[in-house]
Amino acid sequence: MGEPGRRAAWPVRSGLFPPAGEFTAREAVPDISQALTPASLVALVTSGAAARGAPGPAGSCGKTQLASWAAGSLFQAGAVDLLAWVPASSRASVLSGYVRVAAELGLDHGDAELVAARLLAWLATARRPWLIVLDDLRDGADMAGLWPGGPAGRVLVTAADTTVLAGGPAALEVPVPAFSLREAMGFLTARLTQDPGQRSGAVDLAGVTSGDPAALAMAAAVIAETGVSCREYLHWYTQRTGQLAAARSASSPAGTAWTLCADLAGQLVPAGGTWPLLVLAALLDGTGFPAVIFTAPAVRGFLAGPGPGPGPAPGEMQVMVRALARAGLVTLDLTEPANPVARMNRHVQRAVLAAAEPGLAGRAARAAADALVQAWPDEQPHSWLASALRSSAAQLRRSAGDALWADGCHRLLHAAGRGLEDAGMPGPAACWWRAVAGDATRLLGPDHPATVTAAGRVAATLVTAGEPAEAVAWAERARGGRVRSLAAADPAVIAAQVAVGRCLAAAGKAGDAAAVLDQAVLVSEQAHGADDPGTLAARDEHAAALAAAGESAEAVRCCQLAVTGYQRRRGPEHPATLAARVRLAAAHLSAGQPQDAVAGYLGAVADRERILGAGHLDTLAARTALAEALAAAGDIGAALQQRQLACAGYERVLGADHPGTLAARAGLARAYSAAGQLGDAVALLRDAIGRSGRVLSPADPLTLELRQVLADIGEVTR
Repeated sequence: MGEPGRRAAWPVRSGLFPPAGEFTAREAVPDISQALTPASLVALVTSGAAARGAPGPAGSCGKTQLASWAAGSLFQAGAVDLLAWVPASSRASVLSGYVRVAAELGLDHGDAELVAARLLAWLATARRPWLIVLDDLRDGADMAGLWPGGPAGRVLVTAADTTVLAGGPAALEVPVPAFSLREAMGFLTARLTQDPGQRSGAVDLAGVTSGDPAALAMAAAVIAETGVSCREYLHWYTQRTGQLAAARSASSPAGTAWTLCADLAGQLVPAGGTWPLLVLAALLDGTGFPAVIFTAPAVRGFLAGPGPGPGPAPGEMQVMVRALARAGLVTLDLTEPANPVARMNRHVQRAVLAAAEPGLAGRAARAAADALVQAWPDEQPHSWLASALRSSAAQLRRSAGDALWADGCHRLLHAAGRGLEDAGMPGPAACWWRAVAGDATRLLGPDHPATVTAAGRVAATLVTAGEPAEAVAWAERARGGRVRSLAAADPAVIAAQVAVGRCLAAAGKAGDAAAVLDQAVLVSEQAHGADDPGTLAARDEHAAALAAAGESAEAVRCCQLAVTGYQRRRGPEHPATLAARVRLAAAHLSAGQPQDAVAGYLGAVADRERILGAGHLDTLAARTALAEALAAAGDIGAALQQRQLACAGYERVLGADHPGTLAARAGLARAYSAAGQLGDAVALLRDAIGRSGRVLSPADPLTLELRQVLADIGEVTR
């Protein structure tokens, strides 16, 4: 297969890879780069003492570092042309990673699930060698329908244990233990290069820490920063272990090491502030969050404390962040200066939160939530920044308990839900809103506005996700909450009624939907007038339900009333008015009135061309609909002409290989066939199929659709 899209500049590297650092060869682990043969799936899983879950932070084993090193080695050696690092802590994270990979290849057309399916179809038949790294997989159910595979592909997974792989494709499981004594010595030697004398006592330190990579990394940071030797550090470590034991706080090696790091960070900034900042960082997604969070205005206010002072200056806050990094508690990745990344060991995060005072943890959670909202991008929902913020919002919700509900529903919870919707992830969005609705019901009551709003968002996202039956129940729940709290004619009650009708229509209950929507229109019109936005929105939904229920004449009448209302309220050239006129034309076509539909579409095309321009996608969509109406009216020649104009327009605006253009070519081919120009239809389809198979994949739904059109006109396909 050739290159998938014009955006790809081979070789392709996608994602923010964690730095492998001073890589330490592993005696008990095979060479992962050699195990990653074509069509393989290799899973790095925690083994041995690192997996047993000792008190305090569980042991680490360095899976992510191994994965980063192996992937980088294959890429640098030219063994793979496409390399992608995809965080896999949730389904939303996987989808976000896939969308970014697809964007590199020119395959990012449609919502996230469609883009993922398109990418997976391309990978399945790709000839270029590729490697996808799925890092920190926590729940195998998140990968349903998202496992990549193909003869030219390699997949590398990191996971805490093998249970998350159950139900997935067969994998070569590679247990990764803690460092052996030799590996631990090599690790410390590589880290302590400035003064060889600091390595004195390294053997004893390696033994006491049981080769835990996280504990050794933190120890090396403290030793390098303070200038002491491993033996002197071991004395501190032994003392601290005894203190923790005396306090009945049993701890693992990393559980002791992080406390020494915290002490050092406090010494580096005598004025204070490093401990609350560390607690805040522990609440976020440690696999990688935007470092700009540290210096957000909300964090500055948090560090100011309850007093009236403005808090530390930005420069002072940066000193605190660097102190945490120098002490080995966080890692700052400046690989991409525009997107500095902060990372923190997940097990250490848990220990920090366990040690934090409840009041401090709650304030930190609210400050972190405010900071995430302040950093939230208004656009680019598929950017790394948006994805990282969503991941940290999810982690914050899990780790903060009920702290985000201290003053009602925190706005971050809405921002994250809407962010998932904007990114085209209705499934994860529905899961998010379900959780928010559950928390709101428990903490605020079933009829609280926050509860009702969340229930309504669950319904809306479920419809988009193709689960309308469940959506009806949620919409009814939201309507019930509104009815019990507000007057029957309140706009919020009417909007909830409209949402119920929309869900019923999506569930195939058009008759029930029409009845519900008819009542909503009646109440809104009586209380607020025929031209009220709520009335017009209800009328639009009512018309759609009537058409679906087979009541075409009534649907036309409803659309006509809507057009009149939009014209009076918005004016004849407002986009809402133009859209209403298009809906009226469609209603005429559904009612078997093609001439009226043609007249309506002709006016819509002329208006959109004059107001929006001939190349606007809305204009091209109206022209395509006009072609369908002309064909229904029996004017095959005019229909063909409009198809030709629309197809040429899509090609100018989107490019010859864009899925929208290829779909337009399918419609044009059908028009050629209807006009008896079979040769033109076949030539056009063969070209489109070739482009789709090359740019997307032979298994892409659009490629299959084009082949079906070719089969429909009687051509034998190959």
